[in-house]
Amino acid sequence: MKSLRKAEEAKEKYKKILESLQDPELVKDREKLIELSREKKSLETIINVYEEYNKIDQKIEEDKTLITETNDQELISLAKDEIQNLEKKKEILIKEIERAMITEDPDANKNAVLEIRAGTGGEEAALFAADLLRMYSRYSEQQGWKFEMADHNRTDRNGYKEAIILISGKNVYGKLRYESGVHRVQRVPETESGGRIHTSAVSVAIFPEREEVEIEINPDDVRIDFYSASGPGGQHVNKSSTAVRLEHIPSGIIVTCQDERSQHQNRIKGMKILRSRLYEMEKLRKEKEIKSARKKIIGTGDRSEKIRTYNFPQNRITDHRINYTKYNLDSVINGNLDDLIDSLKGAEQEELSLEID
Repeated sequence: MKSLRKAEEAKEKYKKILESLQDPELVKDREKLIELSREKKSLETIINVYEEYNKIDQKIEEDKTLITETNDQELISLAKDEIQNLEKKKEILIKEIERAMITEDPDANKNAVLEIRAGTGGEEAALFAADLLRMYSRYSEQQGWKFEMADHNRTDRNGYKEAIILISGKNVYGKLRYESGVHRVQRVPETESGGRIHTSAVSVAIFPEREEVEIEINPDDVRIDFYSASGPGGQHVNKSSTAVRLEHIPSGIIVTCQDERSQHQNRIKGMKILRSRLYEMEKLRKEKEIKSARKKIIGTGDRSEKIRTYNFPQNRITDHRINYTKYNLDSVINGNLDDLIDSLKGAEQEELSLEID
């Protein structure tokens, strides 16, 4: 059976990782140490289930031997009943092995950086960006997550040209990682007197938050400027220079952070965002080098990919990656995302399980 062969391969790989982790020289290569530790953790579930499977398989063989070596009919009957029950357990464990082999994103339990930017559609796009910001805020509240604004650029009508948020809690990235891409809205804008339906778009990007141990930034590579935080229309919210602008000179990445009251706190948040963007940039570069010929069902995560349509007149929400369509947009826009996220996760797991069979 293919899944059992793969489990045996995983077991051998696990042994090699354990040997590598015992190498005293490994502490000098922090990146390799982190990579091996993460890989070891991802294999542990497979190994534990596979070992349980082997124990049951061994017990079945012992019962079969007992049946051939005894004339005690009562013992034979008991052994046969036990074999029948153990075979059922084996079937369950094989399914568990297959599920465990569906690689869980190693970043699933990390906090996340959420970036929302208005695209085509002018003020209507900015207003929809505000709707999405509220949707993710309410979902975060349901999940018990901390939702912290790091930077934003609001319009005079309370829309958002851009919003950057740090979300922390349990399994944040694991839940939200399917949200990256273009979110399209179809509705009659508040600014439209003729009642015509307009289509606008907002891009969403989700990055797992990176710790200092995962990506080291040379302080000399970062230019830091301080300025006064501002609100809609350019009016100053804070007269003192507490807002922070970070420019990573080698990459050209610029991060601004203005929603905290102190330079220090804004700088801490800004560095978190900068580390996440730099790591994501390097990750995407590596993925392009080893790009698979087959595009996965949930897409590339590229913010230029249209992933979802919110049709307000029909109360319809459609996720184009999995042909998901439901008429409960009013509920989803109020933060009830679990059914949609679970459907995306289920579709991905189903696709990956086909690779195992």
